[in-house]
Amino acid sequence: MAANQAKEENVVYIGKKPIMSYVLAVITQFGSGQKEVKIKARGRAISRAVDVAQIVKRRINQDIKIKSIEIGSEERENQGKKTYVSTIEIVLAK
Repeated sequence: MAANQAKEENVVYIGKKPIMSYVLAVITQFGSGQKEVKIKARGRAISRAVDVAQIVKRRINQDIKIKSIEIGSEERENQGKKTYVSTIEIVLAK
């Protein structure tokens, strides 16, 4: 379990906080020596994840590049019904 946590330390999960909170989290990850930072989001938070990646890339540090973008969907059960929730993972690299 500890190995899994160490693997996930460069991930920023996007939720309902203000966008600049997540921008600061990404910048902090790069400042602590990470070469790559993953931004992950689901559902309605996807547009916020894209905004975070663009702000970091364009306004904060132009040396940071978008390495990859993966999209997908997760099957979730809500009140006995199966629904699908869209997901995105954006990898930023120095």
